[in-house]
Amino acid sequence: MLTPRALGVLFLLLLLLRASGTENSENVEKPRNVCLGLINEGKYESFHLGNTASCFTKCRQSGNEPCDPESLQRYWLKYEFYLVENQTEIVNMSFVKAVVQNVSTNISEDLLFSLTPSQVPRPVKENEHEHPDRVRLPRSLFESLQGSRPVVRLAVTVLDIGPGNLFKNMTFSCVFWDVTKGSRGDWSSNGCSTELGAKRTICRCDHLTFFALLLRPILDRATAQALVRISQAGCGASMIFLAFTVVLYAALRFYRQRFKSEDAPKIHVALSVSLFLLNLAFFFNVGNGREQSDATCWARGAVFHYFLLCTFTWMGLEAFHLYLLVIKVFNTYFGHYFLKLSLVGWGLPALIVIGTGSANSYGHYAIRDKKDMVTLELCWFREKTAVSALYVTVHGYFLITSLFSAVVLGLVAWKVFTLSTATAGKEQGPNWKGVLTVLGLSSLVGVTWWLAILTPLGRSTIYAFALFNSLQGVFIFCWFAVLYFPSQAAVSSSSGTARADQVHTTSHE
Repeated sequence: MLTPRALGVLFLLLLLLRASGTENSENVEKPRNVCLGLINEGKYESFHLGNTASCFTKCRQSGNEPCDPESLQRYWLKYEFYLVENQTEIVNMSFVKAVVQNVSTNISEDLLFSLTPSQVPRPVKENEHEHPDRVRLPRSLFESLQGSRPVVRLAVTVLDIGPGNLFKNMTFSCVFWDVTKGSRGDWSSNGCSTELGAKRTICRCDHLTFFALLLRPILDRATAQALVRISQAGCGASMIFLAFTVVLYAALRFYRQRFKSEDAPKIHVALSVSLFLLNLAFFFNVGNGREQSDATCWARGAVFHYFLLCTFTWMGLEAFHLYLLVIKVFNTYFGHYFLKLSLVGWGLPALIVIGTGSANSYGHYAIRDKKDMVTLELCWFREKTAVSALYVTVHGYFLITSLFSAVVLGLVAWKVFTLSTATAGKEQGPNWKGVLTVLGLSSLVGVTWWLAILTPLGRSTIYAFALFNSLQGVFIFCWFAVLYFPSQAAVSSSSGTARADQVHTTSHE
């Protein structure tokens, strides 16, 4: 069973029999590059082991280093044969740790071994919580060998390859490296099942070989470039319409004195401003990561993160305002209401970014293709050291705000449709006004961002997310224009939400 703490660690397991035969070796000319995996073949001194293990770092960092994962895999598998044949019991190096021991085939229960990159594997008990990352070898595996031998030689090895960018990556899937796929091999889930939990992920495989829990998606260069173009076009259109929204709000404040006292349009404009600045930061950020110095990239990553969190926060505050507007309704007076919302909308993200930046979490970030070549660079969270900060301050923050917004939007939709049904009496037909109202409110609470949850399903959902999410500013402008221009009174008569909007916001003065 694996937990997120074990991400980036490649596990090597091979059950070796004392009397097993040796593999046939092919007579191949050995290339000079160590990372092609053959120059150190059959050499297992500390220097050769470290030299081969360094390929994981070199291939991951440069993106241009020629590597052969199949040969590297074969090297470490043969190293386990070497450990068994030379009666080695313990290996404790910074990059590889192993334990080799005799195991009786007549055992009464399953065997469990810890899998921690910083410690040598050791037998653990079922109820032992100190090592949540572990591998289980079922008793039935050893029972099947009782007829041929009473004792087998078992090697358990943990090889630390860092973040794991050398191999192809997928999303929440237990896989093993299948050398028979293509010329370089590929991940395969055949014979493996994945059980996702809140705090751990359990992998069950019916074979013993390289296996890993993969979390990071990959994008080929053509797909990455297409998504960037779609996002840039959509974000450009959004920025234009978001600017129109601000201009329209300024005009309404000038011509309508009562408009200055309403809080709802202020919240819409605050969301528009944060989204405009996020799109602007995106334009400056995407594709320019490697060209920037470390300090400049740190600053750009922090700015991009800040406006992303501001956007999430203001969408959450839109949902909060809707809750007061439609659900709670009574006893909703707050002194200096918009000022307090502003302190949360702009201040909370600032505190998070300050805390994240103090841990030096921002820096160069690269997305790679199947050949480990860089397809897109930007200034974001550092690739190697900021994974936990990314999941907490971006993914976790987004899930909390989106879940709250989804609950509020569901309650508002229920109110809108039940109210319209009660007032319509026996009138039949679709309630288009209610549908348009819910769609307009959806743009404010960020429903287009929820498509990110579906992106692991395939490339089509990734394109859909890039397209619709980049057009959020257009949707916000359309809703703002319909709601407040040319006449609030005309619109308020067709929408219970608009009527409540006027009453609620003016009560805050």
